[in-house]
Amino acid sequence: MAINTTVAADHNAPPVTQILAKYVATHPSKGWSDAVDHEAHRTFLNWLGCAVGAADHAAARAALAAVQMLEPAPQACIAGRKERVDIGSAALINGITSHTFDFDDTHLKTIIHPAGPVASALLPLAEHLGSSGREVIDALVLGIDVACRMGNTVYPEHYDRGWHITGTTGMLGSAAACARLLKLNTEQTAMALGIAASQPVGLREQFGTMTKPFHPGAAARAGLMSALLAKQGFTASPKALEAPRGWAQVVSTKYDWNEVTHELGERFEISFNTYKPFACGIVIHPSIDACVQLREQGVNADDVERIELRVHSLVLELTGKKEPKDGLQGKFSVYHGCAAGLIFGRAAEEEFDDHIVTRADVVALRNKVQATVDNSIREESADVTAFLKDGRKVHVFVEHAIGSVQRPMSDQALEAKFHGMSDAVIGAEKTNALIQACWNLGQASDLRGLAALATC
Repeated sequence: MAINTTVAADHNAPPVTQILAKYVATHPSKGWSDAVDHEAHRTFLNWLGCAVGAADHAAARAALAAVQMLEPAPQACIAGRKERVDIGSAALINGITSHTFDFDDTHLKTIIHPAGPVASALLPLAEHLGSSGREVIDALVLGIDVACRMGNTVYPEHYDRGWHITGTTGMLGSAAACARLLKLNTEQTAMALGIAASQPVGLREQFGTMTKPFHPGAAARAGLMSALLAKQGFTASPKALEAPRGWAQVVSTKYDWNEVTHELGERFEISFNTYKPFACGIVIHPSIDACVQLREQGVNADDVERIELRVHSLVLELTGKKEPKDGLQGKFSVYHGCAAGLIFGRAAEEEFDDHIVTRADVVALRNKVQATVDNSIREESADVTAFLKDGRKVHVFVEHAIGSVQRPMSDQALEAKFHGMSDAVIGAEKTNALIQACWNLGQASDLRGLAALATC
């Protein structure tokens, strides 16, 4: 029986799998500007702080207990913990913890959180291999480039269908990065990408549950395993990414191949990476930023009659939970984000604790937030007006939130964020040393010293 389709298959796609494989296998070490290299270090530092910070979260404990039932060999550390497990399990758990707080990096063009799948696999593999820091940075840049370019190719139609794009592109980025670290040749790297292409993971239905951070963890493990299989001669279609029944054309009705090939090796997607000052879905950030600014202008929660919020439709589609029941749900509530921003002047992980999300004064203010869709406002913006009990109105429009490419977090702000997550886990002194090791990663002869610092 024939299957009807509304989109004709592209039988003349460029050889994307081979193009990316050659790029990953042969691009020169540090074949980019100092600015790109610095961004790679910022990306790694931000990722590691998030992973260490959530190391004792219930999701991490559950995942560790599950993999320990398999009696894993002690090959690598887990960020923020004392236990050692096999490299695949370490990749899984690192990926879970790096995304648990929803505090990780974001490639805003696609809403991909690229470091989670890529760095989470690289750290245990590099520790096991004794790789240099330069090899890790090279692999990180190239792996993120593969994930984000493939994301550019299919976004937004792919995301609109309900795929969690971090997981569904992350296994490709992880496979590419691990192939580079393993020094696979072009043919082997193509096989790694091909094997990974059959393992997209992540449904948006899972947002607000532990399974959302499972997606980058599973993608990290899948990509690592794909590279290991390819190293041993395991085969896949050499056209797995672009064929009519390949990854892109199966998971999306849009596939813009130019997004893969244009300026490949000249423009690096890690340059457009951003880092979150607020521990929640990125589309909430402009609204939180606006409410923080209201607070700075003297608006007090007790004086508020109502807050009118105008946002793009995607904001309410992704984060429209009016009555979140716990911290995970709070991360997908623009209403809670606004309340946190005004009451606390911030929205770090502490403001998404279960007891904060259900605290009476927070709930009371949250219920005063009235959000409406205005698609003349872009996804990265928010228009907020506080109506006060004395009749005054205070208005703030945020075009680009703090943490965006236009208003990036400074290195010092990233370090402060790292301390805020890591100090309670491994201590302030060890955190200082770990931060310095991240900044010096490109010069490190062996990653094992950094891996040891990351444990408790």
